[in-house]
Amino acid sequence: MRMITPMLAIILAVASTPAAARNIVLTNDDGLTSNVVALYKALKMAGHDVIVSVPCSNQSGMGAALYFSKPVQSMTTACRNGAAATGAVGAGAMTRAGLPADDFYYVAGTPVMAALYGIDVVGKKRWGAVPDLVLSGPNEGQNVGAITLSSGTVSNAQYAALRGIPAIALSAGSNSASSAALDNPVSRIVAERIVELVAALDRKAEGRRMLPTGMALNVNFPDNPEGARWQVSRIGSYNAYVVRFSDNMAKDASPAMRQMAHRHGATIAQQPGIILDMNKAMPLPAQADDEAVVYKTAIAVSPLQAGYDAGETAGAFAQTMLQDLLPDSGE
Repeated sequence: MRMITPMLAIILAVASTPAAARNIVLTNDDGLTSNVVALYKALKMAGHDVIVSVPCSNQSGMGAALYFSKPVQSMTTACRNGAAATGAVGAGAMTRAGLPADDFYYVAGTPVMAALYGIDVVGKKRWGAVPDLVLSGPNEGQNVGAITLSSGTVSNAQYAALRGIPAIALSAGSNSASSAALDNPVSRIVAERIVELVAALDRKAEGRRMLPTGMALNVNFPDNPEGARWQVSRIGSYNAYVVRFSDNMAKDASPAMRQMAHRHGATIAQQPGIILDMNKAMPLPAQADDEAVVYKTAIAVSPLQAGYDAGETAGAFAQTMLQDLLPDSGE
């Protein structure tokens, strides 16, 4: 199995050189968090030019949702962690004290809307071009297995990759969740490891694009990221989470889900809704390389294709299966 060896000393040595500098849009689906602030600071220290563009409120589970043909309205409530006040315009610079307003932006919309605001509006004004890299996250909780389909963190990276922009989805443990002070120490460790990854990719790129066209990465950090090894993994078929619909959430919700709801400012009520639990079934031997298994002990790095294209092999299979319905190529 191929490993990416941590080389923090080398990274710090080259980070201040012009060759290491990249234009980066940093987005997420959680809003203003300790994770995003820590990563912004670490990337800036490494010499990168960074724009932060995140949703006003926590938008976990919104996936690739967009509000088509619906103007973004001024806000009726304040953004998470004071990013902007009640009554502020629907998209703009953050007003929380201590954040550079020319680098931090919010959108009263979905995660993908926030990512596109950073790419299409703020980034275009600053750079006159698309960014060199889009980083989505770090999420407050891992995104592994089938749950990636509803993840705004992963959808942001998918949208960027389909635009031809190198993109990485990043997820940390729930122990990286924010306090009002935005100073979770786990966030700083995760940020240092991400800078390590960006530097490794940048060295290999040698000034060119950092990932192949049509490919993104889904990176999941263990709860204890300090000193964790890098390991190439895959989305796979083992699901760390079990998602199901319940007709009584108050009766069926696990303690872990209640904690998650509390963290997101929600209340579990005696109403129908989606239940999210940890999978108690053990993975099969063939699933040992699944990121849902790997992230427990290592930093799982899973390549993602951009979009839903199944590739040439699947196309040939479909051609064969549908042969009776297709026109004769000889006609």
